[in-house]
Amino acid sequence: MSATWKKQLHEIIFEADTTAGKWFDIILLWSILLSIVTVMLESVESISVIHGQELRLIEWFFTILFTVEYIARIISTGKPLKYIFSFYGIIDLVSILPTYFGIFISGTHTLSVIRSIRLLRVFRILKLAQFISEGNSLMVALRASRAKIVVFLFAVLSLTFILGTIMYLIESPESGFTSIPRSIYWAIVTLTTVGYGDIAPETVLGQTIASLIMIIGYAIIAVPTGIVGAEIARAKTSTNTQACPSCSREGHDDDAEFCKYCGSKL
Repeated sequence: MSATWKKQLHEIIFEADTTAGKWFDIILLWSILLSIVTVMLESVESISVIHGQELRLIEWFFTILFTVEYIARIISTGKPLKYIFSFYGIIDLVSILPTYFGIFISGTHTLSVIRSIRLLRVFRILKLAQFISEGNSLMVALRASRAKIVVFLFAVLSLTFILGTIMYLIESPESGFTSIPRSIYWAIVTLTTVGYGDIAPETVLGQTIASLIMIIGYAIIAVPTGIVGAEIARAKTSTNTQACPSCSREGHDDDAEFCKYCGSKL
């Protein structure tokens, strides 16, 4: 009887295949949004002066609600420690602690805006297969291309060091290039086509190099997009979003009967 009750609770909390599960996730999503709005409004002095007490009561209501939800998640999963130390488990805990800390340390309750990270659950809540598939494809593509991206970023970093040093030698301190680190800062700003304008070359040679850096910047921006895009094209991922009753992890194959992470029956 106890196992059946936990299984039903797990399906409601961790999955959205049932009507109760869908309603739970929808209510949770709106509760997160409203709690974030409450904290934001409380930070506005003109509103806090008039409605501060009401906003604090609302915040405590959501904190207690999320605390009950957190405890329910621990109870319903077969391996509580797996959930507690998982990404979402840590976020769920951290999102409710600031309000309690606020009892002893003034102002810490405003850190409750970290709950916005929990909105990442929106892909599972909506249960839209095409969105889930694309989300999984993107994660696979990012993991597959991380080595290439690291090498690319290292090459860009080396380029900014070289260009910054050259500009330091060419330009005078009066132009703003007072040191190599500051010149490297200018090179990064120019290479990324941000262009704050707080430092600008004045010599013809410096302006010529700056023009080349700007043109190179457009090409550099396109490289990571191409790397990740190529991996996305090759990625093949599953649209199965069923959560394991034991470890609560998702991402199983469509025809999977057992969890590929802990071996428990799905």
